Amino acid sequence: MTTAPAYNGAHDLILSLFHGPVTAMDALIIIGFAGQALFFGRFFVQWIASERAGRSVVPEAFWYFSLCGGLVLTIYAFLRHDPVFLLGQSAGLFIYIRNIMLVRRAKKMEANVTEALPK
Repeated sequence: MTTAPAYNGAHDLILSLFHGPVTAMDALIIIGFAGQALFFGRFFVQWIASERAGRSVVPEAFWYFSLCGGLVLTIYAFLRHDPVFLLGQSAGLFIYIRNIMLVRRAKKMEANVTEALPK
């Protein structure tokens, strides 16, 4: 019977992902990295949009990346049984959903105004 390998730091852990079958812990770490990548993506799209506009802006994609990253990280925190991380990530989900709702409402109002304008 083989036992799970002992990881000696992040380097060994990352290398373990490429050697042999993926363990439950490996899968959990992959989920965590995916959530972090999505969460980083929100800052990246905000930075690019701001650079293009020459001022600070928050594009709609920022809120979708926030929601997806926050959701994945909430799941990760739940699976890790980390109540601090779980509370921090799950609380943000409400803010991201509300901002998406506000963006959609503004777009709908803008579309209605545009349709009402004489052509």
